[in-house]
Amino acid sequence: MREAGKPVSAGDVTKALGADRKEVDKAFAELKTDGAIVSPMRCKWEPAK
Repeated sequence: MREAGKPVSAGDVTKALGADRKEVDKAFAELKTDGAIVSPMRCKWEPAK
């Protein structure tokens, strides 16, 4: 996310990592719960400041 320099979607991360979408969604859910990522707009995420 930091390398992209802009908010990214789960699909963007899936493509960049070549990972399974379900795993990315699970990781996003955990990061959101921990407060490590925030959503500045619908379906886009960025690191919390």
